[in-house]
Amino acid sequence: MWALRVSHSAVVDTWRERERALRRRGHRVDVVSAAQWSEGGRRVTLSARPGEAVAPARTFGSHPALFLYDPRPLWRALGRPVDVIDIHEEPFALATAEVLALRWLRRQRAPYLLYSAQNIDKHYPVPFRWLERAALRHASGVHVCNDGAGRIVERKGFAGRARTIDLGTDLTTFTPTSTYAVTPGRAPVVGFAGRFDAAKGVDVLLRAAALEPGLRVRLAGDGPERAALAATADALGIADRVEMVGALAPEDLPDFYRSLDVLAVPSLTTSSWVEQFGRVAIEAMACGTPVVVSDSGALPAVVGAAALVVPEGDAIELAKALSDVVHDTEVAARLREAGLARAAATSWDRIALEHEVMYRAATKQWAERADVEGEKVEDRALEVVVVAYGRPDLLAETLAPLRGLSVTVVDNSSSPDVRAVVEQAGADYVDPGRNGGFGAGVNVALGRIDPDADVLLVNPDAVVHEDDVAALHRVLLAEPDLASVGPVQVDSGGRPSRVEWPFPSPVATWVEAVGLGRLRRNRYVIGSVLLLRREAVDHVGPFDDERFFLYAEEADWAHRAARLGWRHALVPTARATHVGAATSADPVSREGHFHAAQEVYLRKHHGALGWQVGRAGQVVGSAVRGVVLPGERGRSARSRLRLYLAGPARSEVRPEDSRRQQSAGVGAL
Repeated sequence: MWALRVSHSAVVDTWRERERALRRRGHRVDVVSAAQWSEGGRRVTLSARPGEAVAPARTFGSHPALFLYDPRPLWRALGRPVDVIDIHEEPFALATAEVLALRWLRRQRAPYLLYSAQNIDKHYPVPFRWLERAALRHASGVHVCNDGAGRIVERKGFAGRARTIDLGTDLTTFTPTSTYAVTPGRAPVVGFAGRFDAAKGVDVLLRAAALEPGLRVRLAGDGPERAALAATADALGIADRVEMVGALAPEDLPDFYRSLDVLAVPSLTTSSWVEQFGRVAIEAMACGTPVVVSDSGALPAVVGAAALVVPEGDAIELAKALSDVVHDTEVAARLREAGLARAAATSWDRIALEHEVMYRAATKQWAERADVEGEKVEDRALEVVVVAYGRPDLLAETLAPLRGLSVTVVDNSSSPDVRAVVEQAGADYVDPGRNGGFGAGVNVALGRIDPDADVLLVNPDAVVHEDDVAALHRVLLAEPDLASVGPVQVDSGGRPSRVEWPFPSPVATWVEAVGLGRLRRNRYVIGSVLLLRREAVDHVGPFDDERFFLYAEEADWAHRAARLGWRHALVPTARATHVGAATSADPVSREGHFHAAQEVYLRKHHGALGWQVGRAGQVVGSAVRGVVLPGERGRSARSRLRLYLAGPARSEVRPEDSRRQQSAGVGAL
């Protein structure tokens, strides 16, 4: 695979280890980097290794979100037949918009990926929020260094699931010492490495050190707070115990970490910044140095159980934690061992593998072509998921032909009769304790089944046999860009049912209103029997929007998949029977859930204006049908008109959980 990576931070030689690791895995990686950039308080100039495919680009501006590249190196790089473009800049950054504009002008069609560390949900001014929205909506992948940033980019328009990938560590440079013996009579040393900025909490560290008279402090870095920190140390009476060693070159950091008994990362959360990763904590761990961090931002998740975590801004608790490390050899040894294990998980080889997975998802290149052609159905695990709502009689018919497969039933009705049917069929039974709808039930199952398996979703009122499942599986594996496949379906009387449907849209609503809906192109397969590819589930994510209760979950998932470059297909050689009565015995209730889901879908993917356009189409179409159609069809149209005038989502009635349904005397959906 041929990747183009654009990153101003690639100016640091160590941070290009990701690309070197990818090359060792057989990929070609070209890099466009800033020719010069300020990192860690130092001005770093790009110095390429012999034969290294990295092109320097002059930058205009120094803020990570407000600079531009000299477009000429980008133009040349984008003219090459690369498979994927990895933009290691924030989605709202001007540099990102520049790369995407040049990509468009170059008519470069390779999918692109974005990076984000921003874990504060900021509302940017125009044009930055427009640039961010456009970049995210068309991205084929986003990787983040903390889960908070992932949730934000997903909320702001990225169609799939952001991939959290650690910042890498060079474990050949950041290595532990052979011994950790304490020198008798030497005062223990706590260190800090980073920018001297108020948000980094160095003043908290100084106040903690003042509470521990035997502790020395060694500070590596520089920044606007340097003079203020010196004054604080003097005012606390610890100036003679504080050493400022200045900003260190990356190659000098390992020796700095090894000179410490403990590293402190006392970051503070501000209105505009929160700790996004804490690379220095992992580097120190790799050097065998115990670490104490504050609970700011991503730090607790990054260090896990490999460091002591204290409340941010609390000098007393920080002093206690530092004292525990330097005075208790068992605590220090435990943190040292856990820290080495945590750092090992951030090796550049592991980080490169994570990026390779992301590149393959974006390009649909799952393996070398010889391997793809040789892949067989029997080589792939398959899990069947059924979300039940009662009706054990129908469920028994669904499970009977699936006995040879691994089946998980999520029982939204919490019914003893359903449990008995499931256990008799040899399937796994799960009671989620509530009726959260179809998507929520599927997500419960996804959290329990083999994550490396393809997933067959089967409604509890559908019947599909193993031979037809195998046919679906063969077709799914034959095309690497297929996210989902479904069989043709018939009802209980053998009459064909419509399986392929176009995605809902405001314009489509008007097309349907004038009776031309059948002319629209089919785009996705309904979820009554649907086989999902495991790579697509990993890329797109689960059915994560529980605003959908019983309908349109698969339309939402399929739409997000299509935006990420996936396709969906009907398999004519596979057949299933779908009765269509197990989700609700009340057709009025089903109708309400269906149209509420349509409103949620249109609002989500087309905004409030799109919903109002679609709603108007439904009102007009229903009003006309209510006048011209006779009998039950006319009454149904008038009922739909009333529903859309009131608002389908507002009118929807959902059971909160099975217990409340039973206590109210209402049958489970």
